[in-house]
Amino acid sequence: MSTNEKEDGSMNSTTTPASATSSSAARTSSLGDVATASAAARTRSEQPVGSGLEARNVHAWFGKYHAVTDMSLDFPTGTVTALIGPSGCGKSTFLRTLNRMHEFIPGAAMAGQVLLHGKDIYAPGTDVTKIRLKIGMVFQKPNPFPSMTIGENVLAGIKLAQLKISNKNDLMEECLERAGLWNEVKDRLNQPGGSLSGGQQQRLCIARSLAVRPEVLLMDEPCSALDPGSTLKIEETISELAKTMTIIIVTHNMQQAARVSDYTAFLLSDGGPGEIVEFAPTREIFTRPKDKRTENYVTGRFG
Repeated sequence: MSTNEKEDGSMNSTTTPASATSSSAARTSSLGDVATASAAARTRSEQPVGSGLEARNVHAWFGKYHAVTDMSLDFPTGTVTALIGPSGCGKSTFLRTLNRMHEFIPGAAMAGQVLLHGKDIYAPGTDVTKIRLKIGMVFQKPNPFPSMTIGENVLAGIKLAQLKISNKNDLMEECLERAGLWNEVKDRLNQPGGSLSGGQQQRLCIARSLAVRPEVLLMDEPCSALDPGSTLKIEETISELAKTMTIIIVTHNMQQAARVSDYTAFLLSDGGPGEIVEFAPTREIFTRPKDKRTENYVTGRFG
């Protein structure tokens, strides 16, 4: 989140017409059905199996601007957690603190702890490059390296980190397979990465992230610029990847959150820093949220 993003988390206190209430109830039911059906179809368990990544009392600033406050979450291993909320509530900012990408922004600061297997990634002397190998990131806009071929893009992280691998071709194929792209590009690996469609470029970026064997993958609105067909392929990829790794995704698409995530955190900024309002299994968020503000958001009454 940039410092000039609009904080639009305020709610309308006027009486809601009966027709709007009925429409909101129908939307909640629909999202709840999607979340329930998606959870039933997944082969991974919705029950926590330990938290490889934990946020403890995380605050973030841009200069004097306090963007997020006191955020604490455990991200269960082998699950997908969706971060939802209105624009400007700090979802992307919080996500970037989880692998120290926040530090790239001039004037940015952070307080609190982010623990990977119990060790604070912000502790003095921590090798930030190694942290980002373990906690990868896929950005909102696909960013393949334009001067590299498709194959070179996949292996770029390996080269940058100076990692030794026995068979580059096998790794390339494996990562492209896991990203759901191999069959589409296997005969043109020497073509520029930029020659692919937007959806293919995003899956190429996912493959590039996978090559360095991350334990956690952060995804910042990975489908926001994609068409429905490409979005579906990304979602299928997320579901497959979550069988072996932890994924945290920022999304404004409630249907997407209901489809792909096991857990959902609702963030809100009500005139101040963004904060976590509610965190629960996704089907609970969309069928029986405990906080009225969560209900108002997921039913479309604001945001």
